[in-house]
Formats: sequence, structure tokens, C-alpha cells
Amino acid sequence: MADPHEDGPGFALPLLLFAGFRTLVDDLHAELARQGHPDVRPAHGFALQAIGRDGATASELGRRLGISKQAAGKTVERLERLGYAERVDDPADARRKQIRLTARGTDALARSAAIFEKLRARWAEELGAQRLRDVEAALRTMAPADSFRLDAAGWFDA
Repeated sequence: MADPHEDGPGFALPLLLFAGFRTLVDDLHAELARQGHPDVRPAHGFALQAIGRDGATASELGRRLGISKQAAGKTVERLERLGYAERVDDPADARRKQIRLTARGTDALARSAAIFEKLRARWAEELGAQRLRDVEAALRTMAPADSFRLDAAGWFDA
């Protein structure tokens, strides 16, 4: 078994970071399913975040997610079918449609936030609170302050 304190090859770092991300997201979705949201997928979470409290047009959603307006439209169709979003007339421009979260979409985001708090607490218990804070501080040091973007799904396809 490899020593966890030993330096590994350079390619292992992004794989380990991704594995940690994937573990958190998979655990989140398993719990969301138990709490009544079995159809939510990771890409949906990014889209729900990108729609946000104020809503968005398909063009805005596409820009925020790093995907085309057409791909954003398909994402919205899926979210509508699942009951997480709706299209309504844009009060500022009758020619446009505004995409808004439904109560179900808002519930999924609120539950996600609470579940992530529990997952973080579990990681703190497993790793130790200070060790987890050190990991988070190190990641903040290495990742630019403006690096949190919702276009991860589109970035993978690029």
C-alpha cells in the first residue's frame, strides 16, 4: 500500500482532486435521492445554480454554463420536465422568456447546501478539522479567487 505522505507523480494530483470532488458529488446525489430528488444529476446542479434566484434567459444560462444557447435550451427542457425550472414571460421584454426555479428547484438547492454542510462535517471528522481547513486553505491559495465558475460541464466538453 502506498504511503499517503509520499510524493506521487504529477498526474496524480488532478486525479486525486477530481476523485475527491466526485466522491462529494456522488454522496450528495445519493442523499438528494433519499430526500425526494432522485432525478437530479450533477449537470442539473450547475444549471440550477446558474439560473439562480433571479432567473436567466437561455442565452445568459448558456454563457454562465459555457454551452450554446441551444444546449442551454435542452437543459432547461429537462429541468422543466423534472419540475425544477419553468419558462415565463420576461417582464422587461415580452419577446424573451425568463427561466426561473420552481419551488422544487429551490428545494433541491436548499437541500444540496445542507447536505454539503453534513458532508464537510463528515470529512472534518474523518480527516480532522484542522487538516481539512489546511486543505481548503491550500486550495484557496492555488486556485485564483475568481476561478469558481459554473461552466464545468461545458469545460469538460471543450
